[in-house]
Amino acid sequence: MTNQQTIDQARSEAFAQHMLEVLNSAGLSLMISIGHKTRLFDLLAQLPPSTSEQIAQAAGLQERYVREWLAAMVTGRIMEYDAASRTYRLPAEHAAWLTRAAGPNNLAFQTQYIALLASVQDEIVECFSKGGGVPYSSFPSFQRIMAEDSAQVLDASLLQVMLPLIPGLVERLQVGMDVADIGCGSGHAINIMAQAFPKSRFVGYDFSEEGIAAAQAEARRLGVTNSRFEVQDVSALDVPARYDLITAFDAIHDQARPAEVLAGIARALRPRGIFLMVDIAASSRLEENLDHPLAPFLYTISCNHCMTVSLASGGEGLGTMWGEELACQMLFAAGFTQVEVKHVEGDFSNSYYIASRD
Repeated sequence: MTNQQTIDQARSEAFAQHMLEVLNSAGLSLMISIGHKTRLFDLLAQLPPSTSEQIAQAAGLQERYVREWLAAMVTGRIMEYDAASRTYRLPAEHAAWLTRAAGPNNLAFQTQYIALLASVQDEIVECFSKGGGVPYSSFPSFQRIMAEDSAQVLDASLLQVMLPLIPGLVERLQVGMDVADIGCGSGHAINIMAQAFPKSRFVGYDFSEEGIAAAQAEARRLGVTNSRFEVQDVSALDVPARYDLITAFDAIHDQARPAEVLAGIARALRPRGIFLMVDIAASSRLEENLDHPLAPFLYTISCNHCMTVSLASGGEGLGTMWGEELACQMLFAAGFTQVEVKHVEGDFSNSYYIASRD
């Protein structure tokens, strides 16, 4: 037992205050997720100061639930409340980070992950004792959330920021290239590129039948004819020298056998071929992530999804925060001879790896 006389009382009380903030923030994250899913933030950004009855009526929701949600938003300093008029207001400065109009800056969207991960906590706790992992099938909403998440980012930056990081790539795509996306999910990246570069040919690979079906449906809806999608275990991909460009967007660290996936990608590239891997910006060394603005959040996602899904398949369990050092080491081990890591100003979430072979 700790000797009470050795405790720094000020430090102890400061930590207690920190824990109270943790509890409040945890509660707020669940309520903010509800605000996103019910589109209350989108509505409130357009409304003048309004009562709970007016807000509920405009939203088509039950007033009693809306009122309780508003109370959490006000006490959590997300919204403002005028007691005299009983009206609630979402400041424009806050709406800029909470609405769908914010695009990739919509942090309310990210809180959905907390609710999703909480649903498998008992299974995760069991894994702490018995090992193994929680399978992908235990996350029924993950495909939908990831599709919305990646769409926000890709719509804003794929054509404008990511592809131009590689000198001459846009021009080559305009002339015509063979392109594959590894772990394509719902295929949005492939369909965006296929629309933008009709002379190039695009293939998306993913093990999720649900994701591939969504990708194919989007391609039909957009009238895209130069993209196709295949259900494929990408660790067993064997298509030597077939592609000029291969991409992977936040997908490699989730793989059960990432080393095999990277080696297959290296073999699948033609001479002058390029691998563009976008993944979480972090260090492989814990001590260098202490000041990362999302480190606790990302380690939580790792433990409760990315790492455990990999381990459930008998995989390596790299985890979300595998980091640049390990990523580069694995790229070289896979057969790449040149690896460049780039960062985009204002984007602290991603590292951009550009890899090729001699």
